[in-house]
Amino acid sequence: MGLARDGVACRSLCSGHKSFVRGGACWSRRPVGVRAQSAPSSEALVAEPAVSEPSTSEPDSALRSTNWPRKSSLYILRTDGKSCSRELVTGTGKLHFAYPSTQQHLLVWRHRPKSVMVIMKLGDELLAPFLDVVDFLGREHQLRVVVEPHVYEQQVAGRLDEFPFVYTYTQADMERLAEYVDFVVCLGGDGVILHSSYLFKASMPPVIAFNMGSMGFLTNHDFSNFKQDLLDVIYGGTKLDSCTLLSLDSVNSMDEPGNSLGVMVTLRMRLSCEVWRKGSRQPEQVVEVLNEMVIDRGSSAFLTNIECYEKGRFISRVQADGIMLATPTGSTAYSVAAGGSMVHPNVPAILLTPVCPHSLSFRPIILPDYAELELRIPDNARCTAWVCFDGRSRQELGRGDSVKVRMSENPVPTINRTDLTGDWFDSLERCFRWSDRTMQKPLSAEQLLAAEAASAQPAAAGGGANGGSGSSGNGGSGSGGNGAAA
Repeated sequence: MGLARDGVACRSLCSGHKSFVRGGACWSRRPVGVRAQSAPSSEALVAEPAVSEPSTSEPDSALRSTNWPRKSSLYILRTDGKSCSRELVTGTGKLHFAYPSTQQHLLVWRHRPKSVMVIMKLGDELLAPFLDVVDFLGREHQLRVVVEPHVYEQQVAGRLDEFPFVYTYTQADMERLAEYVDFVVCLGGDGVILHSSYLFKASMPPVIAFNMGSMGFLTNHDFSNFKQDLLDVIYGGTKLDSCTLLSLDSVNSMDEPGNSLGVMVTLRMRLSCEVWRKGSRQPEQVVEVLNEMVIDRGSSAFLTNIECYEKGRFISRVQADGIMLATPTGSTAYSVAAGGSMVHPNVPAILLTPVCPHSLSFRPIILPDYAELELRIPDNARCTAWVCFDGRSRQELGRGDSVKVRMSENPVPTINRTDLTGDWFDSLERCFRWSDRTMQKPLSAEQLLAAEAASAQPAAAGGGANGGSGSSGNGGSGSGGNGAAA
């Protein structure tokens, strides 16, 4: 999955006494899994010499000299449902992975960013650091700073002389935010990132989030270092040794032709969810979620009865308190609380996690990202159900209604503090204390010698009670059985 830039026409933005025109370029996304034509395949097939030609032998006979023919060449066609690529494997080659199936992503500006949106969590608790960030970006680095309308009215409208570089938008402009915002700065916890994902309903610019909330699994940046982190975003701070940009038209590319400095980003998959009402020919609503889509029984005393389909094929009937479809990013949210697996955000997958299923065999599963799922309330269901998207837009689903879910082509690019894997493990340790346990005390020298001597002795004859061996009963080995030692 990669990032692309598309030229767009200039747009004007008005609110009250302020207006500005955003020219240049905007971010667009290639669908997840689609590679640029010039980029090497991440699953390249490498040709290797064939194995030695086989021969047969018979008793008391000379070795046969007949040569075997080479195996046939073949094509591997790769598709994600939207594009197709073809790779040739000759008769002398083998199928194997030459590179990792996923890649790291470095964001490099072709032109210096001009506009930034700054979002803080609700309330005045973070007003002082919010104004520090706005002043640093607008006054010191001449960026147009966009804030939400309610923040503009409460904090900026009466101080236009102090903040002449701050702008806002109208409700009509909300659909076009991605056309004039280069990147987004979030101050708060994970809820602020979910809110930014809600604001950018389609294509979304890169997001850098500073941990100033209660949990902050997605917010890896420390606010004490916000100036340097923002400078790295604007001017670049990381370079990949294996990647270079040699562009002939990079006259205005950060005043340095062939600039290769940037920041590491994680392209977080979103789900496109369509709400279909019974008998309708088009969806009533389309929502993109970063964490999960949940269907539950609401206040009803009955279990939900939900039919689950994949590309029109019936796969399961859900009888539970509810069911959710989550992204890898959402795997560490509601899904993990319901017993789902924790999945790295760079893994292309959709998680299907039941909520308190009334079945011992109904376990959470992980589906590939190209799966197209439909969750339908059957006509004979005892009760209706309720659906919500990232905790928002909660609404009732009647009998015959359904929700169709597939991978969105618009990811959320979050800027890393270190890299994709390092940030994720840091969050697991910081937020969940993952694999945290009191350290086992080491054995003393005398205990170590005694343990080694005991392990060197042959097993006692007769074994343990109940037919076990060693010192444990119930047929087990070791020291944890229910029977006494022989």
